[in-house]
Amino acid sequence: MTKEKGFLTGKRREPGYRPKEERLQDFLAVEYRLEGMDLIRQTSRCMNCGTPFCHGSGCTLENVIPEFNRHVYHNRWQQALDILLSTSAFPEFTGRVCPALCEGACVLGIHDAPVTIRQIELAVVEMGFKRGYIAPTPPQKRNGMRIAIVGSGPAGLAAADLLNKAGYQVVVYERDRYPGGVLRYGIPDFKLEKWVIKRRIDLMETEGVTFESGVEIGRDISFRYLKSRFNAILLACGAQKPRDLSIPGRDLGGIHFAMDFLVQQNKRVGGEFIRPEEEISAHQKSVVILGGGDTGADCLGTALRQGAKRVLQFEILPKPPLSRDPATPWPMWLNILRTSSSHEEGGERRFSIVTNRFVGDEQHAVKALQCQEVDWISQPDGGPEVLERKPNSEFTEAADLVLLALGFDGCTMDPKQHHLDVALTSNGFVDCGTTNMTSAPGIFVAGDMRSGPTLVVRAIADGQKAARDIIRFLENRA
Repeated sequence: MTKEKGFLTGKRREPGYRPKEERLQDFLAVEYRLEGMDLIRQTSRCMNCGTPFCHGSGCTLENVIPEFNRHVYHNRWQQALDILLSTSAFPEFTGRVCPALCEGACVLGIHDAPVTIRQIELAVVEMGFKRGYIAPTPPQKRNGMRIAIVGSGPAGLAAADLLNKAGYQVVVYERDRYPGGVLRYGIPDFKLEKWVIKRRIDLMETEGVTFESGVEIGRDISFRYLKSRFNAILLACGAQKPRDLSIPGRDLGGIHFAMDFLVQQNKRVGGEFIRPEEEISAHQKSVVILGGGDTGADCLGTALRQGAKRVLQFEILPKPPLSRDPATPWPMWLNILRTSSSHEEGGERRFSIVTNRFVGDEQHAVKALQCQEVDWISQPDGGPEVLERKPNSEFTEAADLVLLALGFDGCTMDPKQHHLDVALTSNGFVDCGTTNMTSAPGIFVAGDMRSGPTLVVRAIADGQKAARDIIRFLENRA
C-alpha cells in the first residue's frame, strides 16, 4: 500500500472551486487541482485492496488505480503515467469531466469518504505533459491498411489513437469546424477548456492521424466513397437526437433544445460565427430548464454566465437521497443528490414537477409554463414506480427562455438515410453483437451510437474496444 494505515489518519480533501463571483464572469475552468503534499496525502489514503473494486467494478476503462496511486506517493511519476496510459487513452479528459465511477466503488467509501482518484489521475497525466513524458510516438511502420472514422468525439478519438499506434492509417471525419465532438461542442469550457482537446489533437496529428474537419459524410463525401477506399469504417457519430416534449404550446418561440444552447455558447467562446437570427441568449431572461441531469446543470451554469435574470431547473423525478440509497448498495454507482459547481453558483432546483403546457404572448413567444407536482407511486408487485399527478398542485411559472434537457432519443446520424445496410435496435441505435461490428461486414460502431447516451469514460472504453475488434477483423481477413 502507499502508507500503512494512511486511510485511518488522512481525510479526503476536495480541490475546491474558484470564487463564485469570479468564475461567473468568464468561461474558464472552475475547479482547482490538488497538487504537492495535498495530493500525496490523498494517495496515502489508498488501501491497496486485495480486490480493488475501483479497478474492477467501478472504472469502465479498468484503470489499475492502486498501482498508480502507489507510484505517485513515492514520487515515481513516469511509472504512474505508464500504468495509467496502459488502459486509458485520454486521462486529461476523464480527469476533468468523469463523475468518477471508481470512487463510488472505492472500498474505503463503505465507511469513510473514498480516495480522490479522479484528481490523482488528472495530476498524473498533467505531470506527464509538464515533464515531457507524453511526446509524439508515431508507429515505426505502417501496415498499408486504411481506416475511416466518422465522428471525432471521445469514442472516435479513442479508436483513432489505438488504431494509429497499431500501424493503420487513420482518417477521422468531422462535420463541425473543429474535432472533438461532444468534448468540444457539448461540454462547457468551465468544465473542459478547449486547449486541453487541441493539445491532444495536435499530438495525434503529429503521430500520423489525419483529421478532416468541416466534412459531413453523406453530403460532402458518400459512404460508397469510403467503402471503396478504406479497409474498414467506424461510425462514431454520437446519439444527440434530442427528446422532445409534445405538449400544447411547444411551437412557441423561445423554446430550444439544451444542446443547441450549449453548442452555440461553445462556438461563441471558440470564436465561431453565430448568425444573429439564430442566437439563443439567456441575458436578462427568466430561464426554465426542463431536465435535472448533467446537461441541465451545464445549461444552468451557462445561463448564469450569460446574465440570466432568474434560472429554474425542473426535474420530473423525485429528489434523490442525501446519502447512499439501499437500492444502490456498494460497490454500485450510488443514487444520491449531486450538486455540481453550477448548482452552487445560483438558480433553483425543483423535483417531481411535470410541465402540462407552454403559454405564449401575442408575439407567439413563450411567457410561462403551466406545471404540476407529481408523486411516484410504488407498485405492489415491485414494478417500476408510476407517476401520478397531485390534485390541486398546479402552478404557473414565468419564463422567457425554456431549455429542454430531457435526454436523447437516437443517433445523431440516421444510417438508413445514407443507405447503410446496418441493423438498428428498437430504440434507434446501431445494433451489433458481442463485437462492435455491425450487420454489415467491415462497418463498425462505437460510443453513444451503439449504446445510447452515456458517459465520456464509457465512450472512450467502447472506442478502444471497437479498435481492437477492427484489428481482429482485418487480421483474420489477411
